[in-house]
Amino acid sequence: MSHDGATSRPARRPARRPVLRSAAFLVSGALAVTALAGCSSGGDESESSSPAAAQDIAPAARGDIADGGTLRWAVDALPGTLNSFQSDADASTSRVAGAVLPSMYRLDNQGRAVRDPDFLEKAEVVEREPKQVVVYKLNQQAVWSDGREIGAADFAAQWRALSGKDSAYWTAHNAGYDRIEKIERGKNNLEVRVTFAKPYADWRSLFSPLYPKDVMGTPNAFNEEARRTLKVTAGPFSIKGIDRGAKDITLVRNPRWWGRQAKLERLVLRAVPLKDRADALVAGKVDLAAVDPEDASRISLADRDKGTSGPLAHGPGALTPAQAMRSWAVAHGDDEDAADAELDTRAKTRKVVDKYRKEQSRLGDYVVRKSLEPAFTQLALNGSVGPLADERVRRAVARAIDRKKLAEVVLKPLGLPARPVGSHLALAGQQAYTDSSGALGSQDTNEARALLADAGWVSGGPVKKEAATSKPKTAGNVSGSEGKKSKAGQEGKEGAASDSDDGTYIVGESDQKPGDRQPPLLDPGRIAAHQYAALVRQADARRLRAADKERKHADQYAKEAAQGGAPGAYAPKGTPAPAGAPAGQLAKDGKPLTLRFVLPSGPGSDSLRAVADRISQMLEKIGIRTETSKVADASYFKDHIASGQYDLALYSWPASAFPATDARPIYAKPVPAADGTLTVEQNYTRVGTDHIDQLFDQAIGELDEGEERSLVQQADARIWAAAGSIPLYQRPELVAARRTIANAGAFGFQEPDYEDIGFLKAGARPGAEPNASGKASSSASPAGKASGKPSEEPSEK
Repeated sequence: MSHDGATSRPARRPARRPVLRSAAFLVSGALAVTALAGCSSGGDESESSSPAAAQDIAPAARGDIADGGTLRWAVDALPGTLNSFQSDADASTSRVAGAVLPSMYRLDNQGRAVRDPDFLEKAEVVEREPKQVVVYKLNQQAVWSDGREIGAADFAAQWRALSGKDSAYWTAHNAGYDRIEKIERGKNNLEVRVTFAKPYADWRSLFSPLYPKDVMGTPNAFNEEARRTLKVTAGPFSIKGIDRGAKDITLVRNPRWWGRQAKLERLVLRAVPLKDRADALVAGKVDLAAVDPEDASRISLADRDKGTSGPLAHGPGALTPAQAMRSWAVAHGDDEDAADAELDTRAKTRKVVDKYRKEQSRLGDYVVRKSLEPAFTQLALNGSVGPLADERVRRAVARAIDRKKLAEVVLKPLGLPARPVGSHLALAGQQAYTDSSGALGSQDTNEARALLADAGWVSGGPVKKEAATSKPKTAGNVSGSEGKKSKAGQEGKEGAASDSDDGTYIVGESDQKPGDRQPPLLDPGRIAAHQYAALVRQADARRLRAADKERKHADQYAKEAAQGGAPGAYAPKGTPAPAGAPAGQLAKDGKPLTLRFVLPSGPGSDSLRAVADRISQMLEKIGIRTETSKVADASYFKDHIASGQYDLALYSWPASAFPATDARPIYAKPVPAADGTLTVEQNYTRVGTDHIDQLFDQAIGELDEGEERSLVQQADARIWAAAGSIPLYQRPELVAARRTIANAGAFGFQEPDYEDIGFLKAGARPGAEPNASGKASSSASPAGKASGKPSEEPSEK
């Protein structure tokens, strides 16, 4: 899970084992499941048939790629463990596993699990009654790096380790493996017969990745040895070494690899934090790196500026005509001290500008490849306590939000499709995807206000003043007068860090907003970026002042009415408020309707905070005020999301090819523990229903694929109706790649084909762009591989 909806560490790619999850929907009335499943937003049916954005990897035929070379690929950190089934496995663990270990199934560019013929010739359900039996027929050439055949013994060892029956194994999950009754050798060691005690629809999710019996055979090897090294592997690459000092892990060609030889001689995974990626690119320390929108914009500008002369229209030293005129006037004015100071400033600026120009020149060696990650950002509503424990309030929040506009805030400036996500359990392009948001209803401010009124929240209601008490200091907040001082001191500063800011912003009470909108990124019209940002801030400030003026008028009207003034003295009774005008503060039982919106404060979260700001403005229109608390990234999840210390929050979940298995912990109904606390699994909204759980349980045991998808879609409709989590948009995927790199970049759903990644030969160019739908006709390929895989033949030039 990732807290950043746009720019921070990418949500974990559903690689190898498509999603390894680590660690209330109080629907009133009996809503018919079949009716809910049929609800949709009325969108175009084609939206679910193809990914929202095609992958962008500069595809090229293998004949156009040079043999050899070293590619340095930036990762967030070196893997804490090389065992994908441990709780601290991360994206770097998956990256290594994808290159060095077998996987029976991989994900194609539509998020579907497809057979990997390098390891698996065939797999099928051969019996359903009395028990489900799956037979795997392995590739007879498949061997471990020590020369031993990959076979039934490896399957059996992995099952025993992950079945959950031996507590000596420190496993993160046992989903699917706990349903296996036995594993037997078939006609030979290359045939594996798996018998299930209970039917399991997602059997293709198992044994991906597959570890050797040397790792799975004993608790010590599983728990300790596999954290540091993998002595035996089976993939196009093997691990040469891990340098903790240099923060590198080096992979080299596997001499025993039986498939297509890897084009690269070496693949170096280098730990580079996101905030340092631009510097690493400028220094030439990495060749491929995920970047945030700001760095992506710099790279795009560097490409645009190639071959131009004269001063750059962006970066340090870029002045508006008015600023340039003022600087000239001061430098040539009668005030010698001011002129000297201005000339000194100009000299310092020239040095900075020269440095920036050189950096931009080096960034010109890279290109930005962009798509959408297989992950979505959601608005989470904590339904365990407070106003959001009432389903009607949650529904009101959901109905007040314009998800299309929120998607545009993040994706439109990047030139990516701004399409709201219509499912909690799949993304556009996946087989299980259908837009079930109609079960909740579309954006409707009037309906949202009616729901709040039905829940007892009324405008202008009496509010009890609480006795002044000292507010305890928490992450991202300060107490008493200290908080006021901090707030006043930072009022004129944009993007202040959390340690110089009290971290709190109340919609309707503060003029300075967090997450001010950014100018368009990756757009040719960047010359006027600063003017654009200034105008946007001015417009927002005017809008908030107008909203404040409307509230003052409303308060004055209520005061005069209480003193005997005739209602309707200013307008006939029932006259509607101007379109878009904020509603008055709502109250119930003497308490105002204010929700605490918790957000990360670290670098790379600007887009996320901009989305939160828009949400707060939308909620203000129905009378809900939000108090935004910016907290340190390190404490955001552990101390706030996981512990339930929030009302509203934004974070992301990766998509899965197996939602019946992987999504159930996220939406399962919390269960009271013996000590009175709730066991929430990964349901951090703390809302769920027995019916949702039952639908997941039915889906996971349904072997008919069409019926399983139908049950998953019914569960999704129920989740929408409960309004505990609101999917907003698919996260952007921005990757900086050296121009000569082929078959790598923004992969979208698809897992990398590591053996095909490499550097183009001199004079060669990438092949045609991926088709608009991003489809891969893997099912039509006799080998089971995507037909879009690069061929051995060079392209015509």
